[in-house]
Amino acid sequence: MTDERERGHGGGTRITDPRVMRALAHPARIAIVEHLNNTGAVVTATEAAALVDLSPSAISYHLRELAKYGLVEQAPSRGDGRERLWRSTGTGLRIDADQDDPESASARSALVDIFLERDMARARDFIARELTEPEEWRDAGTISSRQLLLTADELRQLNERVGELIEPYLMRTRKSDPPAGARRVHLNYLAFPDE
Repeated sequence: MTDERERGHGGGTRITDPRVMRALAHPARIAIVEHLNNTGAVVTATEAAALVDLSPSAISYHLRELAKYGLVEQAPSRGDGRERLWRSTGTGLRIDADQDDPESASARSALVDIFLERDMARARDFIARELTEPEEWRDAGTISSRQLLLTADELRQLNERVGELIEPYLMRTRKSDPPAGARRVHLNYLAFPDE
């Protein structure tokens, strides 16, 4: 039900269907898909429930809904076949709405709002606990805003270069042999034209 795989965008899933956007537009579903996409993990509903602080039965429902829209799928059993395992169908998401279709634009807006709220909550959480972090992590973290003067082609090139720069550090590819002291780091990168 998802629209296509985009190999040029990290193997992510491109979503254009407003029904898929609405199905994903739930904080627990976003958290599950994000975890599976970022880590490549295979989880049970009970394991996924621990990620979002919901009951395994509620998570089972969310996983079935995500599977219905092609965002997750059942994975092969680890052994006796009694537990139901789930995995991602991609490594990321790209939300592309048809801006000429009000339903699609509305679904995209609602979904993006949830992503932005979640990311801002993470930033606020870091700011609230920043003084409890070791000095090396306080000095390494950053929240900044810059204004650039670019053409559309230059912005496209910049985005490609940033993507290439972060590729070696992605959790999914690096988790099997991380360097000592490595921690999960959230990187939010927004680049858009101003009015």
